[in-house]
Amino acid sequence: MNQDADVDVTVVGAGPVGLVLAAELALSGATVQILERRTEPDEAMKAGAINVPTAEALDRRGLLPAAEQVQRELLERVGSFARMAGGQPPDGGRRARPSRFTGHFAGMVLDADLVDESDPDLAAHTAVAGARMVPQRELEELLAGHVARLGVPVRRGVEVTALEDTGDGVLVGTDAGTVRTGWLVGCDGGHSSVRRLAGIGFPGTDPELTGHLALADIADPEKLTDGWAWTPRGAYRYGPQPGRVVTVEFGGAPADRSAPVTLEEVQGALRRISGTDVTLTALRGAATRWTDNARQAATYWSGRVLLAGDAAHVHPPFGGQGLNLGVGDAMNLGWKLGAVVAGWAPEGLLDTYDAERRPLGAWVLDWTRAQIGVLRGDAKSAALREVVADLLNTREGTTYAVKKVSGVDQRIDLPGDHPLVGRYVPDLWLADGSRLADHGHGGGFVLLDRTPDGAFARRAGAWAGRLNTVSDDHAKPTGVLVRPDGVVAWASDASNTTGTTGTVSVTGLEAALRQWAGAPSPEHRPMS
Repeated sequence: MNQDADVDVTVVGAGPVGLVLAAELALSGATVQILERRTEPDEAMKAGAINVPTAEALDRRGLLPAAEQVQRELLERVGSFARMAGGQPPDGGRRARPSRFTGHFAGMVLDADLVDESDPDLAAHTAVAGARMVPQRELEELLAGHVARLGVPVRRGVEVTALEDTGDGVLVGTDAGTVRTGWLVGCDGGHSSVRRLAGIGFPGTDPELTGHLALADIADPEKLTDGWAWTPRGAYRYGPQPGRVVTVEFGGAPADRSAPVTLEEVQGALRRISGTDVTLTALRGAATRWTDNARQAATYWSGRVLLAGDAAHVHPPFGGQGLNLGVGDAMNLGWKLGAVVAGWAPEGLLDTYDAERRPLGAWVLDWTRAQIGVLRGDAKSAALREVVADLLNTREGTTYAVKKVSGVDQRIDLPGDHPLVGRYVPDLWLADGSRLADHGHGGGFVLLDRTPDGAFARRAGAWAGRLNTVSDDHAKPTGVLVRPDGVVAWASDASNTTGTTGTVSVTGLEAALRQWAGAPSPEHRPMS
């Protein structure tokens, strides 16, 4: 780090992405601060749930119980709303099965009864099922507490106005004075000041619709169709709790997206789309306005400046993909930048951040663009919607879509032949009743060794300061190396580490450690 810098890393943006990134950096030993232009947390309605990789990221840091509590409280509120409205909660009065959370594609709700829960990808990731229905607002509160416990300062009411990359750090101009930092990471949203000031391009496709998400008091809700409804003018959704409305209206982007969303604006959109004279009497909290603007940064890393979350990619908010994509960025970048700051990894490790996250970002953009094509109100799109609905009404189609929405089939292209390599580590229960995820709370690498002679643990001994080794009774896989972001870097099924296969496995472990965990400590040499 530049010795004149105030901190190793400055994160701009105190949303979920910035909070996760700051926490990961703090766990790695870096000094970090967060700058946020808002004086208070954003109260606008946003994503209503998280996917499996995001829930598992919380799990690996010991935050799963808190997330499960958020879901329990949410289900209780939904049940109360339904009873107040004279109906029944979604589970008929019993506690809903959290594992049945599925999502939707272009408003077509994925039928939980059609999901093949024996699918290997789905069956391997069920431990966090009770923490999927975590709205963004509650997630931010949970993460803010996590960051506070780690001692990371959040400076609110500070807006970034200029930056200068000096080669060994960044001078950041703000309306509260100049900040000197070793690295600067923009997690400051789609209109990122950091991206703009760094001169990073943001190519993509222009918007053709305006959407709203609001919670409102409605005088005559019986005029609206429950769930999603499509019309020639767009689509809207009413529910699941009373007063929650989503509108999708084609006709271009709003004249001023930064203007506050008014009651009249939401009511007008809902009336035009539904063809009714439904009356909204009040907005409960801040409503959200959005478009289908879809763009991806030309690079996620330029000099001493990096981007994550919406600063690196924007798209329509269907399925809450943006929140989850951003958290994945933060988990991937956090430990890598922390390693560079600590000095045990070269700056070139950051190349893998862009290389690993860019393909997934591009896929999410296309996944949301495809839904726009199905949502349009013209006859051709309506016909396409019927075809897609037929496909989604099959066991194979629903299972495919649920795997995509949930994120369980995400994979990074990493060297190695084992089927776990490049995947998020599955639920691995150990003989003592714990799960492998329980051993990752400190933020480092985790090595599972199930060999009878502890051969994998011995070979990894030189990386002890960066690695938590967990021994277990013999089972397959016999060895798994998990990166701090939950991605499997190496795995083996070898039962005998003295034979040819076992020797290859031990050698493969050392290669993976050198690639991802840096050179071994000088005072140690890998032991065979």
